[in-house]
Amino acid sequence: MPSLSHRSIATVRRFSSAVAAAFCLLVTAAHAQQPAPIRLALVESLSGAFANTGEAVYRNLVWAVERVNARGGVALRDGAHPLQLDRYDSKGQSDDALSALRSAIDDGSHYVLQGNSSAVAAALIGAIDRNNERDPSRSVVFLNYAAVDPILTNERCSFWHFRFDAHADMRVTALMSQIRTDTAVKRVYLIGQDYSFGQAVLRESRRQLAEVRPDVQIVGEDLHLLGKVKDFAPYANKIIASGAQAVITGNWGNDLTLLVKAAHDAGYTGRFYTFYGNALGAPAAIRDAGIGQVVAVADWLPNVPTKASADFYRAFRERFPKPADDYVHLRMQLMIDALAQAMERAGTSDPLTVARALESADVTLAGERGRMRASDHQFQQPLVVGVMDRQGTPGVPFDVEGSGYGFRVVKTIGAAEAEMPTTCRMQRPV
Repeated sequence: MPSLSHRSIATVRRFSSAVAAAFCLLVTAAHAQQPAPIRLALVESLSGAFANTGEAVYRNLVWAVERVNARGGVALRDGAHPLQLDRYDSKGQSDDALSALRSAIDDGSHYVLQGNSSAVAAALIGAIDRNNERDPSRSVVFLNYAAVDPILTNERCSFWHFRFDAHADMRVTALMSQIRTDTAVKRVYLIGQDYSFGQAVLRESRRQLAEVRPDVQIVGEDLHLLGKVKDFAPYANKIIASGAQAVITGNWGNDLTLLVKAAHDAGYTGRFYTFYGNALGAPAAIRDAGIGQVVAVADWLPNVPTKASADFYRAFRERFPKPADDYVHLRMQLMIDALAQAMERAGTSDPLTVARALESADVTLAGERGRMRASDHQFQQPLVVGVMDRQGTPGVPFDVEGSGYGFRVVKTIGAAEAEMPTTCRMQRPV
């Protein structure tokens, strides 16, 4: 075979270099034309006593973002943008959350997601209001999926804050609809975490008990430090000594799991009326003692008796098959869908324009519909009340966290019935 001349080799090398350069230009141009992702900043407890609650939120939001991106992302005027979820650890503390907020803004996020503390949510609302007034070019919209102190959409309402969970007074009202018919209960013990949310639950429980069940006696009341109590046996003993036939609590995370476990171990046989007794270890801790005794209120439960609901739940479990990862929230999926809907209607990811569109969000998923109320940015949706039972009993096809126990839906409260008035006086940007 004849060899190439030096001139031919040089020509080949120049051609190869030109092809490589052209290819690099094409790749660079292709990347330049791809719309940038829309960054969502999750500011949550990802370490410390409530890390399990933060990770549960993260899984829900990951799935919600994946669902939006799987259908092509968010269609804006300049193309379809994917959503990107970034994590920032607040450690459950307001100061750390404010530091995380500053980092998220510096990183280019205009959408902050938080919920697992009303105290943290209140601090974020104040900081975001100040930031948006001082530097409109870096404005932030706050999406709240779980901070349920009623004040956040009443006296402290903000144009930039949108709550997608039913607030504490709404949840208490749902529980009272069940207590109203539970005539066997004559003595009740109130216990909660000692911060704004826990205080709100006890305050509203006292008020509504006096109104709907004046025959019920409150035989004890306690507020305890948030996330600091490792042994709830003293509280369990006080509950038993009081003769309470039921406990009402808004406790969440380990504060709920440790409470119900201590009560079970101490031999308490009364009922628990809870906000969050349907997962994160509580059913596994109380086991058979909770059958017919633990009541939970939620925006949705896996055993809502419809095919659409069952399909939705199965899809989540396929994505996260580990039993310990089983804690799905429909409202968080609706929240991300509402955000994508608002952006697409606005045609932009500009936070002010999107916030105005988000005020009229109306979304449906798994047969469940929710809408945003513009007057206070409180999401309106149905609520359900469930009672703990063994998996496989009528109405309980699904358990939670592989515990063998699930929650049978005993009451559905329509969105119109769950709705409550607001004292919000919304100040909107001009």
